[in-house]
Amino acid sequence: MTHPLWALRRAIHARLSGDAELSGLLGGPRIYEEPPRGAQPPYVVFGEATSRDWSDTSGDGHEHIVTILVWSGEPGAKQALRLAERVAALLDEAELALQGHRLVNLRLVAQELKREGRPEPLRRVSLRLRAVTEAQSSQ
Repeated sequence: MTHPLWALRRAIHARLSGDAELSGLLGGPRIYEEPPRGAQPPYVVFGEATSRDWSDTSGDGHEHIVTILVWSGEPGAKQALRLAERVAALLDEAELALQGHRLVNLRLVAQELKREGRPEPLRRVSLRLRAVTEAQSSQ
């Protein structure tokens, strides 16, 4: 069976990659597990994630905290926040199909805007999402 975090990340990637508006804002399908060497913003990349057991008497389950990072090279925060807004709209309370698991819920729980790097700073928005998944029964 596919690990629930991997199934969740694949479903998130498919959702983001399949959105024409986000692709237009990014200038193409620029959603990465890891950005290619030398990639210039804007782009979206998966950040850190944690999973913990959330099982109960009804079956196996997991709680996940997933971070999605939106990177922008434009001065100011406008582009970074616009991209983050679109990512949030696509994922907050989304109903995603996961391989081997069922998504119980997916919620945006926090966003953080930071300036990174010198001499020309990049803008980064971290979107933290909380998801709960259950293993699908093999019946």
